[in-house]
Amino acid sequence: MTLRLDFAVLADYALVDQQGKLSVMGMFQHVWVADFPTVHPRTHLVIRVRGRRTDIGTHAIRIRFVDEDDTELLGGEGSVQFGEPPAGVTEVEAGAVLVFDVPLPKPGAFAFEIALDGGGVTRVPLTASRAKAIGAH
Repeated sequence: MTLRLDFAVLADYALVDQQGKLSVMGMFQHVWVADFPTVHPRTHLVIRVRGRRTDIGTHAIRIRFVDEDDTELLGGEGSVQFGEPPAGVTEVEAGAVLVFDVPLPKPGAFAFEIALDGGGVTRVPLTASRAKAIGAH
């Protein structure tokens, strides 16, 4: 199997159009918030999975959102489906946009962890800090 996570990013907004084209706006790895604990709403996790023609079928995907102590704050499992590509096409790809209300219990380092078919984990980092109040010294 040659299935791989081509890329994964966090963004303010993303979509996959009817032809499968990904559009991503406002990529980030850090958020400033007024106070903790909080929730960062509508966080878009954008992924693209690629494989070869031999990877046609259904593949398991597991996503975890963890803090720096590896405590799981969000998690879920699903699948990605590759259909038969047109004749002559040797690579297949699938894009996905997953939208989360991300819990941020405290300042620090967090990450989305993505595993395909129980294989190696790809980490998408996110850090969070308290914003200084305007006029504060």
